[in-house]
Amino acid sequence: MLRVMYIQGIMTWDGIDHRKFPRIRYKCFIKVSSEDLGGPIETFTKNIGTGGICVVLSENLGLFENVSLEVHFQDEKENTVKCNGTIVWAVKQHPVDESGKTTYDTGIEFSDLSPDNKKMINKIVESISHAELDNENNA
Repeated sequence: MLRVMYIQGIMTWDGIDHRKFPRIRYKCFIKVSSEDLGGPIETFTKNIGTGGICVVLSENLGLFENVSLEVHFQDEKENTVKCNGTIVWAVKQHPVDESGKTTYDTGIEFSDLSPDNKKMINKIVESISHAELDNENNA
């Protein structure tokens, strides 16, 4: 559910805090492939949850494009998640360096995540979430 609120003439979006699946900032190496690409795009995740991921891509693949994913976890060396997903949003980012290259923050929803892979991702999300809460409480 997307909710937009107007507060004294300023539009804010509070949908990110109401996700069905919580996400954490977690950097994983990932390969994104589709039938329309000549080869996989290699990049890193910005965040991940059991429902999907956010990645930075060098091109806009288009909404509702089906993609194949290969996610390599830092802490789970022998575990690589291979699954399919659907691009559910993409936001064009302004170039941040002299190269002038445009990138796209891209949200991909997992479409066929196995129960074992879902369990592994959930374990990582919970572990990092608890560690962040402990750090906040000890600060």
